[in-house]
Amino acid sequence: MTIIGTALSTKGGVGKTTTLANIAGLLCDLGIRVLLIDADVQPSLTRYYKLASRAPHGLTDLIQSGMVTEDHISRIDLLHPDSTIAPSEGCLDIVCSDVPDASLEVWLSDRVDRSFRLKNALKSPVIDERYDVVLIDTQGAVGALQQTAVFASSFAFSPVSPDIISAREFASGTLRLLAELAPGERIGLPVPQLHVLICKLSRTRNAKQVAQHLREEYRNQDGRKIPNINMLEAYIPDAVAYCDAATARLPVHWIDPAKAGLKMHQLVWELFPSLQGFVANACEGAFAVELDEGDAP
Repeated sequence: MTIIGTALSTKGGVGKTTTLANIAGLLCDLGIRVLLIDADVQPSLTRYYKLASRAPHGLTDLIQSGMVTEDHISRIDLLHPDSTIAPSEGCLDIVCSDVPDASLEVWLSDRVDRSFRLKNALKSPVIDERYDVVLIDTQGAVGALQQTAVFASSFAFSPVSPDIISAREFASGTLRLLAELAPGERIGLPVPQLHVLICKLSRTRNAKQVAQHLREEYRNQDGRKIPNINMLEAYIPDAVAYCDAATARLPVHWIDPAKAGLKMHQLVWELFPSLQGFVANACEGAFAVELDEGDAP
C-alpha cells in the first residue's frame, strides 16, 4: 500500500518545502519510489530539484480530472555528482504546481466533493503500481487545496520554528485547522496523525527554551500523550547546509553527509520505522548512528 504524507502548516517560512524535498531525496536514495505533489500556488517544491522532463499537465488537471496519469508526472533529474557512489534503485518524480492564481482554489471550493477530490485521484492505478510513498506540499494558508491534501493523507507533519510567533501560529492556526476538519471522520475522512517537527533550531538559549516548551506542551497534557499528535524526537537544525543544498538543487545529505545526513536519516527513520537503520549510499561511513546530545533541544 502506498503511504501518503502531507507537509502542513498555516504559516509560511517554517521550512515545510525544504524539509519535504530533503525527505523525498533521502527516501529515493534509500531505494524508495517517491512521487511529490506540489499543491502550493507558490511552486517552491516544483523549482527545488532540476527536472529531467516536464509533463504536459500538472496539479490543475490532476485535481479537475480526478485521477493521476502519466501526463501529470514530471521526472526529476537526481544523479549524484560523484560517479563513484552507486545509484539507488529508488525514483523521484513530481506533479508540478501550475496554479498561477486562485482559480483552482475557487474551482475546488465550489465542488461538493472537494474533500474527497485528491484522495480519490490518488487511488489511480499508476500510484499503486509505481510508488511506495507520495508526499504532498501545501500552501501556508487555510484553503480547499490544503484541506483536500490533509484528507488524502495517511500522515501529516508540521514543521514549527522555535520562536514564539511560530509556536503561537501553530497553536492558533494548524491545530485549529485539524480540529475544524475532525468532523470529516463521520463521512469516512479521518484526520491523519500529525507529526510535529522542530525545524531551524539554532543554538541560542531562547530557541532551545521555545523548543523545550513545544515538547512539553504537545507531548503531554495532564500527564497523557495528546491524541493524534506525535512530537518527533528528530529535529532540523538551523544550518547553512540546507541553504547550500537548496541553491545547488540537491538533497542536503549529499551536501553534508555527516551532520545533515545524520539529522535527515533520524527524521526518516522516525517517520518510516520500517527503514530504521538503513543508510543511503552517499552517507555510508559518514556518521556514527548515535545522536550527539550536545546540541539536542
